[in-house]
Amino acid sequence: MALQCMLDRLLVHSPIPDEDHRSLESLPIDERLFEPGSFIIREGDFPREILILMSGFCIRHKISKDGYRQIVGVNIAGDIVNLHNLCLDESDHNVQMLTRSIVAAVSKDEVRFLLHRRGAIGAAFLAASLVDSSIYREWILNNGRRDSRTRIGHLLCELAVRLEVSGIGSGQAYDLPMTQEQLGDAVGITAVHVNRSLKSLARDGLINQVGRRISFPNWNRLKDAVGF
Repeated sequence: MALQCMLDRLLVHSPIPDEDHRSLESLPIDERLFEPGSFIIREGDFPREILILMSGFCIRHKISKDGYRQIVGVNIAGDIVNLHNLCLDESDHNVQMLTRSIVAAVSKDEVRFLLHRRGAIGAAFLAASLVDSSIYREWILNNGRRDSRTRIGHLLCELAVRLEVSGIGSGQAYDLPMTQEQLGDAVGITAVHVNRSLKSLARDGLINQVGRRISFPNWNRLKDAVGF
């Protein structure tokens, strides 16, 4: 099934009957390959399609009037990238690829028709939206009330858990898809402070980092240290 990664994600929080699995399978999709740095949605666009990330990573971000970028979310394989566009026609932020990725595009009208006919799928999409909202609230707390080291550690924990739930990673280690500059734009600090925070976490034995590979020698200690 082309949309299996999305279905697996939806099933984490919502039961979906087998007949609805087949309805999802029948959706006509257009698979597209995007390179790192590519924009798949820009602020002010009016997307006519719902986009599902099949592989790779992308970020959501906004640009301030004076040109500063604030990353407001990270998407991983299985995520419905613009679920909000089912109800809101205009996009209020940018979506840009972090890695080489495959995206499945489905007509908004096709998705709306399916949700109208299949209540269990509609409930699953609603649950996915509520999970996104929960993550956003945690980001607000993280960036508003935590110090630099804790912000970075918390984001690393979030990615570990989401990758494990999605079956992409083990939860014990993964390849970080973001540069230090991008991490800084996600938590509101400079790349210099990101570097210091990563070194501090490593010095205290809370993470190991070799290149982009992040691992957690003591997961429980890290969670306690960053309030995850």
